[in-house]
Amino acid sequence: MQHSVCVYCGSRPGHDEAFTRDAETLGRGLAEAGLRLVYGAGDVGLMGSVARAAQQAGGDTFGVIPAHLVAWEVGKTDLTRYIVTETMHERKKVMFMNSDSVAVLPGGAGSLDELFEVLTWRQLGLHEKPIFLVNTNGYWDPFMSLMNHVVDHGFADRTLLDYVTVVADADAALSALRRAFSLRNVVTE
Repeated sequence: MQHSVCVYCGSRPGHDEAFTRDAETLGRGLAEAGLRLVYGAGDVGLMGSVARAAQQAGGDTFGVIPAHLVAWEVGKTDLTRYIVTETMHERKKVMFMNSDSVAVLPGGAGSLDELFEVLTWRQLGLHEKPIFLVNTNGYWDPFMSLMNHVVDHGFADRTLLDYVTVVADADAALSALRRAFSLRNVVTE
């Protein structure tokens, strides 16, 4: 059974070249590990970098984009599977339902929206999919400070912090994904 990893990331490259390098490393590594990339179907920013790297390594790519973003995010139509949805909500649902885990590279408001949604769903017991934050050059440190702030002020239990695994870079994310999938295979067999 092929596992799929939903990757949330920026439609811009950001100011640190390490963000693009990690996107490329993650895309290539997913393909080399036989994991399907599920992502937002854009061909710009980190989205394009992760997808092109996966494709160049022979990987299976599954992209989902809402019609109103096809021009803006330059819908990448040469993917293994390319789906155009009517809304952002539908996009997020299709991406999540077609994945076994989530990896979050650096990104902006859209990536934060996607991350908070799957984190909330996990907190509510709606799924048990692993969520990995690829903390390239400490990008997600402020997010984790905010999560600790939320817990410290009594708006969530400490278990909230257990639902996200912070990894230093794409190589660490790939190792964590391999471990997560091998453990899940042992549990389900």
